[in-house]
Amino acid sequence: MRVNAGVDVVLLWHMHQPDYRDPATGQFRLPWVLLHAIKDYADMAAHLEARPGMRAVVNFVPVLLDQLDDYVGQFAAGTFRDPLLVALARPEGRALDQDERAFLLAQGFAANHERMIAPFPAYLRLKEIGRFARDADAARYFSDAYLDDLLVWYLLAWTGETVRRASPLVQALMAKASGYTAADRHALLGAIGGIVTGLTGRDRALEEAGTIELATSPAQHPIGPLLLDLACAREARPRLPLPRRDAYPGGAQRLAVQVDEARASHRRRFGRSPDGLWPPEGAVSDAFVQAIAGAGFAWCASGSQVLDHSLARAGLDVPAAARLRGWRTPLAPRLVAFFRDDRLSDLIGFEYRRWHGSDAVQHFVGELEALAAPDAARRPLVTIIVDGENAWEYYPYNGYWFLSELYERLAAHPSIRPRTFRDVVAEYDAAARDEGTDRAGELPSLVAGSWVHGDLSTWIGHADKNRAWELLIDAKRACDEVLQAGAVDAAGRAELSRRLAMCESSDWFWWFGDIHPADSVASFDRLFRANLARVYALIGRPAPAGLAEPVSLGNAAAAHEGAIMKSTDP
Repeated sequence: MRVNAGVDVVLLWHMHQPDYRDPATGQFRLPWVLLHAIKDYADMAAHLEARPGMRAVVNFVPVLLDQLDDYVGQFAAGTFRDPLLVALARPEGRALDQDERAFLLAQGFAANHERMIAPFPAYLRLKEIGRFARDADAARYFSDAYLDDLLVWYLLAWTGETVRRASPLVQALMAKASGYTAADRHALLGAIGGIVTGLTGRDRALEEAGTIELATSPAQHPIGPLLLDLACAREARPRLPLPRRDAYPGGAQRLAVQVDEARASHRRRFGRSPDGLWPPEGAVSDAFVQAIAGAGFAWCASGSQVLDHSLARAGLDVPAAARLRGWRTPLAPRLVAFFRDDRLSDLIGFEYRRWHGSDAVQHFVGELEALAAPDAARRPLVTIIVDGENAWEYYPYNGYWFLSELYERLAAHPSIRPRTFRDVVAEYDAAARDEGTDRAGELPSLVAGSWVHGDLSTWIGHADKNRAWELLIDAKRACDEVLQAGAVDAAGRAELSRRLAMCESSDWFWWFGDIHPADSVASFDRLFRANLARVYALIGRPAPAGLAEPVSLGNAAAAHEGAIMKSTDP
């Protein structure tokens, strides 16, 4: 009787937030980096610290790390540029001004109602009272005592479950329930500062201990294939409408700048160069993988529908079991591309939140066991890639019970082996060297696409998205004209490059269109146009009149509950 040799699994947690800082003032317009730091980044590190036998890949995008460093600097200096922290840090006796009051009422309930508000009666009561704040003018009728309670509860609700269990202060503030004083606010401020300040060091220590592999992405999270060739979006969607511009000028050079910055950022923070790169939104193309392979990366990853489309275009009928491995392409023969198991990944991202934690883990482990190989000749590799931030808001206790048991079961399982992509690539290279065989599959080419439906239509094709590309392309052309004339010094060129990179971020294009709530779209629309306006200011040209008008109005009828969330849920 043969015993199953088992199955390998790589869990990749992707951490990303766009730049929420006002390009003119440096003020944080939205607090999502801070909130995810004290909830999700802290919890994710703690779960891995508690299971040294576990293995996983954690991807941090440099633009997120830049903002975390900004917060660390604010705590060190004791001066703050996030409205939540400004309100929290204000001295006793200093009343909230009208803008602060309006902000707290608008922001203070941006959390999942079922999981983050309703479980706390004192916070729920604040929400019931807060429903009378129909407009900004209503803010004047709420007392500072009410708003201080709201501020403290909002931040308490956004603390991670591991933080709550380890912090007597957080427990005491939750037990107090109301009547928070300046001393309470300042104590919470100190606790938050300690969490944020320690995050990067914790992940570096986890990698040095061998528990995780840290990966990166191009610095400001652009859709690389579109920077290189807008028309590649038609490989998966042949009739997709494109912008009224032929291409993004100098896209290859712009991608190289963002990739180089990512490598430098990673070395600076984690003490070594990254082996792997998670392409923003899993977006790949032949030209993109060739570019990152040339930059020295050993692996990248994408969604399974990209693999499906690529196999179909090549006329290859590959059984499902034979797809469970890494793949190489002729244009980048040394780089291994891994493809996400969309079904299993989406169970974690969207379905298990509704299950009892133990039942979810039992089901997931059973799904992996069913994929085990009958012998060791070709041990299957299952790739799980999930947003490491947004899923947990919808889980009870921020996913505490699910993640704790999942890591415990996987680390101790006799036939399921948690891996990192670094280890898998090393194993492939060793087999090729010692056995003369490559365990990776070979794809003739890649169909350009992403982990969202296997195409690029989330970032191009809609009239609003295309208009955003046209505005960006016009700004880039204006920059090129000024730079070619030699009118910008070295410092100015560096700042201009950074600002262009912010404008190239995928997030603006993701939000534009008629799917997402109008108020969320408006926030990103304003930031996108402000960054483009800053580009024109840096080159000494007036911003086009079109930048005064919104790029997208979003969907006024779309529901908007809780935080601004991104999802790949079809």
